[in-house]
Amino acid sequence: MRNMATNVSAHITGTVWKIEVKEGESVSEGQTCVILESMKMEMPVEAPQGGKVEKIACAEGQAVNEGDVLLTIA
Repeated sequence: MRNMATNVSAHITGTVWKIEVKEGESVSEGQTCVILESMKMEMPVEAPQGGKVEKIACAEGQAVNEGDVLLTIA
């Protein structure tokens, strides 16, 4: 049975400060994938499940809104 891809979204409006993973990389549940910066605070975005990073949909320095898809894990 094939897992459906899971979108990992920004939980706050801010700027993509650092992308900690690469496409094709395996991640575990709870692993920090992206760090967002908002109001001088760094907020980690964690993988909701284990899997492989299928697509990174953001770039460092990019402004994102709450709910924007940052990456996809499959």
